[in-house]
Amino acid sequence: MSEILGGLPKQFNPNLLVGYDSSDDAAVYQVSEDVAVIQTTDFFPSMVKDPYDFGRIAATNALSDVYSMGGQVITALNIVAYPDNTQPLDALAEILRGGAEKVLEAGGVLAGGHTIRQDPPLYGLAVAGVVHPDKIVTNNGCRPGDALIATKKLGVGIVTTAHNKGLIDDASFEEAIESMTTLNKYAAEIMLEYQVTACTDITGFGILGHLIEMVEEDVSAEIDVSKVPIIPGAYEAAKAKLTTGGAKRNREHYERLIDFQMDDVAMEEILFDPQTSGGLLITVPQDQLVGIMQAYEAANIQASHIGTITERKDKLITVK
Repeated sequence: MSEILGGLPKQFNPNLLVGYDSSDDAAVYQVSEDVAVIQTTDFFPSMVKDPYDFGRIAATNALSDVYSMGGQVITALNIVAYPDNTQPLDALAEILRGGAEKVLEAGGVLAGGHTIRQDPPLYGLAVAGVVHPDKIVTNNGCRPGDALIATKKLGVGIVTTAHNKGLIDDASFEEAIESMTTLNKYAAEIMLEYQVTACTDITGFGILGHLIEMVEEDVSAEIDVSKVPIIPGAYEAAKAKLTTGGAKRNREHYERLIDFQMDDVAMEEILFDPQTSGGLLITVPQDQLVGIMQAYEAANIQASHIGTITERKDKLITVK
């Protein structure tokens, strides 16, 4: 995709503060001295059987990019693809209900949308948010010595795959659903009270792919796998090779950039696992670490200090 985008006609507009020439999560366009608009969209087919849960997950995922850039959600439009006469419309109503509830929770207005005929069904949102131009959080500002924080447990791709095959317990699956339907709004609100140097949300590229986007310009990162939070059952499912095609593609694309200083293929699979509606990946200076972690604990928000940003090394990420 980067090769395709690189061939598009170049446009320069001083008000476009963040565009597709970077690996950031959304576009940002300045409309006044103190207001910039964040634009993002995301949609996909369902990975769960319950249509209401699908709607909640897809909406939570689409809204996340606004939070990872430090913004507030203002409006959202439904993106719907649904077959004719082959699936009941009450299932579509449940998808839309789940999505609408999450937009409302985000403080946004669901302002319409667009529907096409398509099988299998797809659902997501086009989202607009606002942020002060001087307070945009990008994914490439981290510096050597910064602490690396993840705000949700990993393994949702592996867990949902295993559950769809009847090979993992319901408790693990329910924890995955809870994670995927938790807005990153709450983690972001605390993040913005501290000196955050970079942030992204962990989605389809897995934690390793998104971390590579954060460090690829001029730094590297180290991850301590003993500190990486994992949904119960995900590790055992990974050992049983209940992994996803997305994880395989992530490994093929990113493995050459990673120094695995461990012998644990199952843990590698979790780190490559695509995360649907994953958490935030945040960097802060070391002197901010204690404060932000205490704030997350006080707010009962899952957050783990999983590593450190380092000077540039031969490999972009070292996993110990």
